[in-house]
Amino acid sequence: MLHSYAFSNFQSFRDRTEVDLTLSRKVPLTNWMAEAPTGERISKLMAVVGPNGSGKTALLKPLAFLSWFVSQSFQNQPGAGIPLTPHAAAPNEPVEFECMLDFDGKLWRYVLRCTPEQVLHEALYQKRERFGYVFIRDWDAAANAYAVKQQDFGLAAQEARKVRPNVSLISWAAQFGVPLATRMVKPYIITNVNVLGRMPMGEQVVLEAARHFAAHSNQRERMDQLLEAWDLGLSGVELHEMPTDNPQEPGQKIWMPFGKHRNREAEFSLPFAMESSGTQGAFVLLARLLDALEMGGLAIIDEFENDLHPHMLEPILDLFANPATNPHQAQLLFTCHAVEVLNLIHKSQVMLVQKDGNCESSAIRLDAVAGIRNDDNFYAKYMAGAYGAVPQI
Repeated sequence: MLHSYAFSNFQSFRDRTEVDLTLSRKVPLTNWMAEAPTGERISKLMAVVGPNGSGKTALLKPLAFLSWFVSQSFQNQPGAGIPLTPHAAAPNEPVEFECMLDFDGKLWRYVLRCTPEQVLHEALYQKRERFGYVFIRDWDAAANAYAVKQQDFGLAAQEARKVRPNVSLISWAAQFGVPLATRMVKPYIITNVNVLGRMPMGEQVVLEAARHFAAHSNQRERMDQLLEAWDLGLSGVELHEMPTDNPQEPGQKIWMPFGKHRNREAEFSLPFAMESSGTQGAFVLLARLLDALEMGGLAIIDEFENDLHPHMLEPILDLFANPATNPHQAQLLFTCHAVEVLNLIHKSQVMLVQKDGNCESSAIRLDAVAGIRNDDNFYAKYMAGAYGAVPQI
């Protein structure tokens, strides 16, 4: 499970910013929370709230970037850049990341400092009685090479010295069969965020969701049940494998979704392109969430409620709260404009984001706001501007 992450000089965030999912023992334990194998109490979700342009998406991107960098950066071509952007006022300063998580029943800390051109420092620590390094990698400008120290990591020293400047040592080590690295590069994070921001909805995304459900019959059955139960006018979803009719790809087929409907006289099907944007959005969202729930990973979703009615928030979030639908303690980190979410979750599970006149974003957990009380009406006070992070109109 993810415990926390922090970053600085990344996109609109110049100062160090931390997103902490750990909870005090004083907070009553609810189904929205979990006991980590390492003993900490961890939130299973975090909502990110703030006005347009405040930096909400940028708050999610560090995790999406780290997921790619740790698992897939070996695919980066030699000499290619690292796809990150420092704050516009500090383009020549490094970007820094830190992440704390439990994995394999142990607590780990990962640290990265880099520029868009190269890694300057990368380290992985494991907590035993206290944190000790598994590896530390530092750029030695005088030697024009990396100095790498290891303890029980298992990568041959000569291979460690060859690591490319645009590649994580974990991703590099996985190519040589290092057991810890091969476990760490598995896809534990599912997201609709990339280096440019939220991936737009469209026909291709719907087709990708249909292909996913065709390959995961248990998730497909659950998706069918949920969409029918959520009163979207559906009695189910059919998937048909159809040729693409593309002369450039003879024999190529795709999975097409069709919404099933029923009235008093008959049953009929409609291509998903004719379904509402809300129905299409729920279909795509479930392809991501049900996958995270099945494997116990982390879902990072930008504009979570996009095209959905606010009343849909609670039943979707409940998938993560309910032990029956979330047996592996999957987590959800999401941005949201439907501030009704403040009525559903604990104040420690909300991050408020705003941007100042210097174009610098900042974020604070709602329970850290001065003067906040447990009996506050968080929705009403937020809407009144008592916590900040609202549009100045």
